[in-house]
This record gives sequence, C-alpha cells and structure tokens, in this order.
Amino acid sequence: MFKNHPKGLIAASLANMGERFGFYTMMAILSLFLMSKFGLDKTNSGIIYSVFYFSIYILALVGGIIADKTRNFKRTIMAGIILMAFGYLILAIPTDTPVLNVPLFLTLTCVGLFTIAFGNGLFKGNLQALVGQMYDNKQYASMRDSGFSLFYMFINVGAIFAPMTAVAVRNGWLEKNGFLYNSDISTLCHQYLSGTLSSEAAVRYNELMTQVTLGPSITDPGVFANTYLNVFNTGFHYAFGVAILALIISLLIFVLNKKKFPEPTVKNASTSTEEVPAIDAKEVKQRLYALFAVFAVVIFFWFSFHQNGLTLTFFANDYTLLKLGNWNLTAEIFQTANPFFVVFLTPIILAFFGWLRAKGKEPSAPRKIAIGMGIAAVAYIVMTIGSMALPASAEVNAMGGLPDAQRVTPFLLIGTYLILTIAELFISPLGISFVSKVAPPQYQGIMQGCWLGATALGNQLLFVGAILYEQIPIWQTWSVFVIACLISMFAMLFMLNWLERITK
Repeated sequence: MFKNHPKGLIAASLANMGERFGFYTMMAILSLFLMSKFGLDKTNSGIIYSVFYFSIYILALVGGIIADKTRNFKRTIMAGIILMAFGYLILAIPTDTPVLNVPLFLTLTCVGLFTIAFGNGLFKGNLQALVGQMYDNKQYASMRDSGFSLFYMFINVGAIFAPMTAVAVRNGWLEKNGFLYNSDISTLCHQYLSGTLSSEAAVRYNELMTQVTLGPSITDPGVFANTYLNVFNTGFHYAFGVAILALIISLLIFVLNKKKFPEPTVKNASTSTEEVPAIDAKEVKQRLYALFAVFAVVIFFWFSFHQNGLTLTFFANDYTLLKLGNWNLTAEIFQTANPFFVVFLTPIILAFFGWLRAKGKEPSAPRKIAIGMGIAAVAYIVMTIGSMALPASAEVNAMGGLPDAQRVTPFLLIGTYLILTIAELFISPLGISFVSKVAPPQYQGIMQGCWLGATALGNQLLFVGAILYEQIPIWQTWSVFVIACLISMFAMLFMLNWLERITK
C-alpha cells in the first residue's frame, strides 16, 4: 500500500492520530456536553460549537504564517500538540454540576476550547504542508493524490476509537455511581430545575428517574436532577482527559521520526531549479486565483458536511432509536461511523482511481471535488426523505423526548454517514493535495492555512443548522444542506476547465 511513497508518510500519519482522536472526541460530545453541563439550548450550544470549529480552522492560517515566516515547521507542529493537550486538560478538570456560576465556568470552558483551537492551528495545516513537501520530489510526484488519501485514511484510525472511548468513560462513570445512560434525561433534569417541564414531560421524567437508577431509587426529583447531572458531566470531563494521552503518544511519534520529514529551511536554500522550477509572477497570480476560487466554493460544502457533530448529533439524540439488535447505542457513538468508513473505504476508492489511472480515465482533482459535492447532496436527500414524518424539535421537547416506537432506525444515520464519507474522500484529501500541488512554493504553509480557513468559514455557519433545527420541520433543515451542496457542485463544474488548466 505504501509502495512508491516517501518513508515519512507513515510517521506523519501516526503523528496526526492524536489530533484526530481529540477532534472526534469533540465532535461526538461537545455540543451535548454544553447542553448537559450548562443547560444551554441547541442554538446557543450550536453557536459555541461553530465558533470553536471556526477557530480550529481559521487559526491554521495563523499557524501557516508562523511556519512560513520562521521556516521551522517542526517546532511549530510540536508547539501545537503541547497547546492542544493543555486545552484538553482545562476541560478535563471536573467541576460541580449544576453550575452555580455559569458565566465564569462557561468562560473557562471557552478558554480551554480556544487553547485547543490555537494548538490545532499550529499543528494541522503545517503537518499537511510537510506531507505535501514530501511529494515535491519528482520521484513521488505522481503519487501525490494517493499519498494524501493514505494519509487521510491513517489519521482517521485514531478517530474511530475516540467516540467509543468517550462513551465508555462517561457511561462507565455513570454505572460506577449507580446510574444508566438515557438520551433524554439530562434535558429533563435541566427543565425540572428551571421549572419549564410540561405536564407530559414531567410524567416521563418521573418514569426515567426509576429506569436510569441502578441502586435505591431517589424519590426527590430535585435531588435526582442535581445528582444525575453532576455524575453525568463528571464522566464527560474525564472523557476529555483521554485526549491528552492520545496527544502525548502523537508527540512521541513525531519527535522520534523528525528526521524522516522534509526540512524546508535546508530545501529552500539548496534546491536546484530543476527540482523547484521558478514560477513567474503571472503564473503565481493565476494559481492563487484558482486556489481562492476553490476556497470560496468549498465553504458551502463544509457548512453542510460538518453538521455531523451538531444537527446530526442532535438528530441521533432526539429522533434515532438507540438500539441495534441486542446493542444499546448512544447519540455520540454515531461519530464512529465516519472515521470507520474513511479507513474502510479509502483502499477501495484508491483502487478505483488506480484502475481509472491505468486506463487513462482518472478524473482531475477539481472534477473529483465536484463529484464529491454531488454525493454529499445525495446524503442529505436521504435524510430529508427519512425525516418527512417526524415531529418538529419543539414538539419533541414538550413531550419530554420521543418514544422508541416513533424513532427512526439507526440505519438512516449510518447510511447517511456512509454517503457523506464517500463525498469526503472525494473532497478533503484531494483538496489538500490540490492545494499542495497548485500553491506556489513560497506560499505552501499559508495556502494550506487558507484551505483550512475556507473550512473555518463553513464551520462558522454551522450554528445556522442549529437554529433551523429548532425553528422549522426537521426535513426542511436537511433540504437546506441539499441546496448548499448542489451550489458547491455546480460552481465547481462551471470553473472546471479553468481549474484543470491550472493544475496541469
């Protein structure tokens, strides 16, 4: 699989797994944690979530500038890993729930999130730039697209285990303290404490108090609400702590393999013009125009795709039957599907592209990106059709949660994640490859940062999904993302001939 690829590719992939572990831990539990810890509604939780993911990607632009200016990619990457670990440490320290001073502790949480985001900004784009520099060598140049696909596959190995680990830690702590997991109970506890329980929700709350208690029943609903919320959210805090261990492992891997990675300072000082041909100012402008055109288009895709940690997680919690045969599921566990499919499908898609390459019919990177956007639209069409008969979010809250008989099969979300993952494999690794190929050598780091900056702008719009989720029928929410993905696809197709000329 790694034949004809540079030796540093495996080491770079393994070094990135810790960041992916933390990223998918956050994607699985952050929005639910904010609601459970602080009693936030979906819209306010969505705003914080979207700002956090915006910050992760926009700060990659800052990280790219720092690395380009200092020409020290490796130290910038190591500093990023250390900062991320410190941010997770802030979140991992348990504090009492219900929170008596919400502004103070929510601010501390946001400080931890910003620290993680800044560390990620120093790390993410610069490691991708290092991988791209490996393929600047003519010996490996023809394998650039497949190299980034392999890189993308292996970094997602860490992501597979993140949601499962977070759920195991949280639920293990619950059971140790005499409780079971239920997707509705945290919201009901907060509604009870705030005096907003409807009569129908109050009946359900009293039923669940008994069902989720393993030991002697707590008959006082106020005592139960305080106790359950405190135990439940302490489990979340400990789940954040596991990400620190993953980042320590990544740091060790990176340090032990530093010599396998390119050294930009040395390369730029001594590389011959044969290895890096001079690019005139006109071509530099054309390349930058092409890059920024693609950056603008993918904003709409990321706005739709990264709903997996927000509205799709809300959907798992509110509308999905959390049982599969004899298995009891949780809302967070669905975040395992995407990285699992990335790892499973990448070799298949690589083989498919290799087969097309052998026949001289492999699509260009821009064409693959356009196809991926169309595939993403299909995923949300599936969600739209599957949600037609479901009540609105406000109705579900008034009921105190949707009964199992009215919930949809978990295969609806699993199938959607499968389709979205195929779309992702056509876009994300190939987009990174496109940037590394088209970006002028002197702007490698900053252009990788701009790719992530475009992702940031898409993420900043994520909260719109949370607002729609609470305000309109759920099927209409998904149809908005269908439209966004189709806009992205047709815009890429419109620019296709121009982009293909630039990449030749």
